[in-house]
Amino acid sequence: MLETETVLDRRRLRRSVSIWRGAGLAAIAIALGALTLGGDKLASLAGEKQIARITIEGTVTEDRDQLKMLKDIADDSSVAGVLLFVNSPGGTTTGGEALYEGLRALAKKKPVVAQFGTVAASAAYIAGLATDHIVARGNSITGSVGVIVQWPEFVQLLDKLGVKVNEVKSGPLKASPSPFEPLDDASKKVAEDMVADGFKWFIGLVETRRGVKASDIPGLLDGRIFSGREALQAKLVDQIGGEDEAVSWLKDTKGVPQDAKITDWKPGNSSSYGFAGMSAGIAGWLFGPSAADAANFLLRDRTISTLGLDGLLSVWHPSDK
Repeated sequence: MLETETVLDRRRLRRSVSIWRGAGLAAIAIALGALTLGGDKLASLAGEKQIARITIEGTVTEDRDQLKMLKDIADDSSVAGVLLFVNSPGGTTTGGEALYEGLRALAKKKPVVAQFGTVAASAAYIAGLATDHIVARGNSITGSVGVIVQWPEFVQLLDKLGVKVNEVKSGPLKASPSPFEPLDDASKKVAEDMVADGFKWFIGLVETRRGVKASDIPGLLDGRIFSGREALQAKLVDQIGGEDEAVSWLKDTKGVPQDAKITDWKPGNSSSYGFAGMSAGIAGWLFGPSAADAANFLLRDRTISTLGLDGLLSVWHPSDK
């Protein structure tokens, strides 16, 4: 009798373990499926309406994964509105252009509001121009409308070291201006024309999107920065506030459902994807946000690299210091 009960207990234990093992595998499968669909976009699985939050931080460059994400948001029926959080000093002018065009295409399908953090200048301000409404903190740094191209000149240093750079090129303006030869008038004129053309395009965006005349705003054509309060007075932004005010604008002005939840969207190669991102997502799904944060901390390469920028820049304080 005792042996029979022991056998039954063992069978019950095996069934219990199998059930919990199956539940765990199912949870992992669900988490992986959710990550494949875009990380935090769990609201779309439940059919709920969401506000997609996009974060623009660091240096603005042309990012194919980011541009694809904007298209995915535009096509996602669960997204009722978009919150663009900007905290960046800018970046390449081309990067700002690509981001602007991607956001404008998105804004044709969904209402988009920008919220400026500590700084949203130059190419980052271009991103704000693509939205339907801009909310800035009173002390946000914005503006810095302009274009710059920089290069070092090593001629005197190389002369002192006894180093000479030889070259053969197809024309006098090929690879000019160059750090290995003194700047001449023809090369300087090429750089000036490129900067002027990019600046004209940038100013045109400001005037078209903000409904202002650039020459009427003191310092704008000189590339000055503005606080959020100054920018509001100059009509470069629409409202002083933070995320709450930006979300309220979406809900109260653009008809986004009041119960729509904010979900973070990230480009395909960021933390929502890859081994580290998937592991963090599973940990968060099973054990909560703190476990996800711990997994992110342990698994990710947390080193900071210096980004080299080539071409025209629309950036406030272009040095990496």
